[in-house]
Amino acid sequence: MLLNKPNAGTRWKIRPDGADKVTGKCIYLTDMHKPGMLYGKILRSRHAHARVLFIRTEEAERLPGVHAVITYRDVPGMNRFGIAIPDQPVLCEDRVRYIGDALVAVAADSLEIAEQALRMIEVGYEPLPVLDNPEAALRPDAPKLHPSGNVLHRTSYRRGEVSEAFTRCAHVVEHTYYTPRQMHTYMETEGGLFVPGEDGRLTVYAPTQHGYKDRMQLSRILAMPESGIRVVSSPIGGSFGGKDELNIQPFGALLALKSGRPVKIHQERFESVRAGLKRHPMKITMRTGVDDEGRLAAHQVRMIADTGAYATLGPAVLNFATEHTMGPYRIPNVDVEGLSVYTNNGISGEFRGFGGNQVICALEGQMDRLAEKLGMDPWELRRINLRKADDPGPMEQKIVATEGAGQVWASVEQSDVWRRRKENAKDDRVPWIRRGVGAAIAMHGSGLGFGLPDFGGGRLSLNPEGKIEAAFGYEEIGQGLLGTLEIMLTEQFSCLAEDLSLVIGDTDRVPHSGSSTASRTTTMMWLALQKMKPVFIGKLLSEASAILDIHPSELETGPGGIWRRQALGSESDRHSPVITYRELAEKAAKPIETLSQIHFPTTPDAVMGGHFLYTYAGAAVEVEVNTLTGRVRIVDQYHAVAAGPVVNPMGYAGQIEGGSSMAIGFTLMEDAVMSSGHYVTRNLDTYLIPTVYDMPGRFCLDAIEELPEGDPYGPRGIGEIGTVALAPAIISAVRQAVGVWVEKLPISPEQLIGNADFLNGA
Repeated sequence: MLLNKPNAGTRWKIRPDGADKVTGKCIYLTDMHKPGMLYGKILRSRHAHARVLFIRTEEAERLPGVHAVITYRDVPGMNRFGIAIPDQPVLCEDRVRYIGDALVAVAADSLEIAEQALRMIEVGYEPLPVLDNPEAALRPDAPKLHPSGNVLHRTSYRRGEVSEAFTRCAHVVEHTYYTPRQMHTYMETEGGLFVPGEDGRLTVYAPTQHGYKDRMQLSRILAMPESGIRVVSSPIGGSFGGKDELNIQPFGALLALKSGRPVKIHQERFESVRAGLKRHPMKITMRTGVDDEGRLAAHQVRMIADTGAYATLGPAVLNFATEHTMGPYRIPNVDVEGLSVYTNNGISGEFRGFGGNQVICALEGQMDRLAEKLGMDPWELRRINLRKADDPGPMEQKIVATEGAGQVWASVEQSDVWRRRKENAKDDRVPWIRRGVGAAIAMHGSGLGFGLPDFGGGRLSLNPEGKIEAAFGYEEIGQGLLGTLEIMLTEQFSCLAEDLSLVIGDTDRVPHSGSSTASRTTTMMWLALQKMKPVFIGKLLSEASAILDIHPSELETGPGGIWRRQALGSESDRHSPVITYRELAEKAAKPIETLSQIHFPTTPDAVMGGHFLYTYAGAAVEVEVNTLTGRVRIVDQYHAVAAGPVVNPMGYAGQIEGGSSMAIGFTLMEDAVMSSGHYVTRNLDTYLIPTVYDMPGRFCLDAIEELPEGDPYGPRGIGEIGTVALAPAIISAVRQAVGVWVEKLPISPEQLIGNADFLNGA
């Protein structure tokens, strides 16, 4: 519900891909079939950590119906992958570091034959000590999981004199917070179809958030030129960061090339659990002090992230978390240190929120605790410490000015949900139910940050069918990208949806646009269109002018084709275009096309990973706590989001509501529990995620669109901001309801009922 958009209904359109998806007609990449297709399966390690003594595949190779068996010896190029740090073996040579490590892959006529072949493979192991938590991995006598040691990455940031500032604080709180290993639980698990061509090229149909990056990595693994690989990456049945890294692509590609036939791999859910990425579990210790007026004076943070067996984007996640430990507040004295540590657990990597969820949860917990010490309203404490529009960023870098922090604060302050905080927490109708209201605020950077390549671009053309073709190298992950792009184009060119052809996610057909990550896609498409629009319209009108002998100034784009401007045209000219787009495409003297190359807006200050564009969100939530069972239920939630103009109201609301459901899971039920390097929660029968029943009956959203006059950056992405503020708001509401401070997620009934303060709420 867009509270401040009275005319938003005129722009609520059916998604271009919506009908096919809800009726089941949509062909996902894992639905595809080809004649003569083989089925691939992957043999993964039985041990979380072991030396590999031998691998025997002879029996499997002799099994009728098996057409390819591959080990590390069959990798012609680099037997490693990883977007930033290629440290993960495609197929392990002499050591396995987690139970998802791959050793052998097979391709056979059927899944049953492929599975039988895996059972016939013998692997000899010598078990090694398992490092199942970061503290164990940091011990001096711990075995090294990688040549560089067990520390993947370190971060630090300091300003002011923290130790001295703490001595002057009126109140200091110090607590340690624990956040869980969360699964992405996308509906479509990892998979795809790999098709070798007669020309020697390979076509990869596989869900990914970055087709060009996949192509680059596959080129290194296969020892093939990138031009010999085509990656088709849309549509995708969900990702949330989990398919940003390679998963089954190397195995499918190698099997297809070895067998000379199309190979399909589609992981079952347990295989996905075992090998897929997860949100980084973190241990975060914060010490925060205020003066007697409630102004933040000192802030010290120590955090440890469990990155699992391999790096993927663990360093970038830790960088982002380090930057966001200060949140939207001005704190003069700061001391932050972070560690990302290798263990023998499942791999942690890219996940919606990218480290912000964990640290914002801890930071907002500190603010609530300080407010209680001060005897101050917690929302007022936030107000007096909020950054102003022209303040520098969290790491003192120059950022784009907005009033977003104050705007979302004011919106939550005025919400019905927050006003109910002052009401009685007891429900007289049901004596065992306690109610509470909490709120939190967050600041979230968009884009990859300073020092990381963050370029993009697009192409506009008039194709032979007479359609305005927009080509971008992004993927439709389910986030509504196609709907947003369609709205942008119809508004920019005053045309109809029927006049458009949208091309995404195919490295043979689209320019390199960068990844569909980091809340960057909407901004990048908008900026690219601003750059291309005048040039492309100029070319359209110039060609039409030459054909019609009408001056370009008398023409404009419109529904179905080129129109005379109404102020100049005759009455008859106003009922139809003077030339249709199809006619223009047929008669134009040369192809009409415009390309753009742009970079995501970046801070001019050399702060590694520091962001330039930020969005802000405030969340207020009302909960019910059942004092008999200890269960927490969300009753009502209110979100205020300051992210610039709303392009696609349906997509905008969907992203915030979807993000909130993921945050509810993070807070109340989701934890991919591991023991000695093995998953205890192996499937969705024991790993619980929110359903419609768990979502509150009311969901209100205030989309704050105002930007400072002259802001050139347009709409900000909102794919992540909806996930980061809700968890601490729920924790605050639980505190008010039953008196318990929660420091470990997800909140369990045992935590609440077993706490001495249970039932001591407001």
